[in-house]
Amino acid sequence: MVSQALEILAFALAAGVFGSLLGLGGGLIITPALTLFLGIDIRYAIGASLISVIATSSGSAVAYLRDRITNVRVGMFLEIGTTLGAIGGAMLGGFLPARALLILFGGFLLYSSYLMLHHSRQVPRNPITPHPWATRLQLHGSYFDKSIGQVVPYQAQKVIEPFGVMVGAGILSGLLGIGGGAFKVMAMDVFMRLPLKVSSATSNFMMGATATASASIYLMRGNIDPTIAGPVALGVLGGSTIGARIMPHMKNKTLRLLFIPVLIYVSVMMIRKGISA
Repeated sequence: MVSQALEILAFALAAGVFGSLLGLGGGLIITPALTLFLGIDIRYAIGASLISVIATSSGSAVAYLRDRITNVRVGMFLEIGTTLGAIGGAMLGGFLPARALLILFGGFLLYSSYLMLHHSRQVPRNPITPHPWATRLQLHGSYFDKSIGQVVPYQAQKVIEPFGVMVGAGILSGLLGIGGGAFKVMAMDVFMRLPLKVSSATSNFMMGATATASASIYLMRGNIDPTIAGPVALGVLGGSTIGARIMPHMKNKTLRLLFIPVLIYVSVMMIRKGISA
């Protein structure tokens, strides 16, 4: 029991660092790690993963807010969609078999890696006129980039498309025990055209509320085991605090490419386990 708790703690610490750096949430690593390497039932892994997402958001959001990287207005606006989706996804998750969840999770990771890789190779586009709603809601902003030593102003572009993506990200959060951060970061990066650091920091800010909505459903179903969720929360909280200190000093391109090999490997492993289950 003690050795398993230490193993969970170690995985959670690493997951917290990566999740905080990229705004993807510790659940992107925790759920596969608990199921593939420790043999824990995926439903309990999802329950613990949701707790880890809350811990990630709590640990890193404060640091990003202090550094004024997070766009709070964008986060509060988009969180409406993710919270509604998270409640629906958590309720739907109780009716799906474990095999379907494994394959769905793997497919989600594989698609997320494709989106990040594809967008990293795109040629920068000419500036376009911001959406009127973005201006009316005051979603534009600026932040000080420590890696280049200067203030970076930005304007939020599309609004309707990323809001729709947020509903889907919330559904995935409830179904798979993740923060939906890959889609959140992608929506803010690709559609709203926010700098990746802003997208990552804002995603971390949003994930806590999304995961809390989902976790309440899993808690009522009895799918949150304190002996698993406890070490996960502690490890991810520590890792997310470390990641929040590292991220401001890294380049946006480095952040985008850092996690792609991990995403691809884990996605293939999850799909294989789901097919063979």
